[in-house]
Amino acid sequence: MPSKRTGYAPWSLTREAGVQSATVDGTIEVPQYLQPTIDTGYVDFKGNWKGRRSDDEQFIGLTKYEGIANGTAILGPDTSNMPKIDMTGYTDLVIAMKPTNGGSYAYTAVMGQDTQPYANLSPVNPNTVIRIIPEYSSDNFVDAMSDSYSQNADVWTIFHVLDRLRGQKNLQIRITNNSGDVSDIEFGFMRLV
Repeated sequence: MPSKRTGYAPWSLTREAGVQSATVDGTIEVPQYLQPTIDTGYVDFKGNWKGRRSDDEQFIGLTKYEGIANGTAILGPDTSNMPKIDMTGYTDLVIAMKPTNGGSYAYTAVMGQDTQPYANLSPVNPNTVIRIIPEYSSDNFVDAMSDSYSQNADVWTIFHVLDRLRGQKNLQIRITNNSGDVSDIEFGFMRLV
């Protein structure tokens, strides 16, 4: 509990008589309690409020592609309200895919549509493979994400991409049907901070 100290006013008769005032205690009390804080954002150097990002709680950008022939590629997401994945402020990407035909599918991270700007640059070179120099590398560019996987039919398969697509502003995932037959494909994604 903080102590309240009083002192004599400089114009008082007591001070005039030569009595010194001790308005400050010789010891400092340090509060010993925990106080929770919430970090909801910051003000940038221009004075604009920037709120903190939070994880997507559900898969978004859900897109369904019908009748995709063997050897044909699609780009996800491709909806009118979400034509790209914007990873600004996010670290990890989780993608999900559900085909109607089991078999092999290839996944590649590519630049999004040329109608979508990358920061202040437009048009971008669409559907080109995103290349990065990964941390702890020999300073050679590599594909940010390029892999294939054999999937079962009619179930969601979920892939977690750690850190490699951080900060990409205009991203799509190219999915190539290598299953050997026609397939309907559903796609969705989640971003994690």
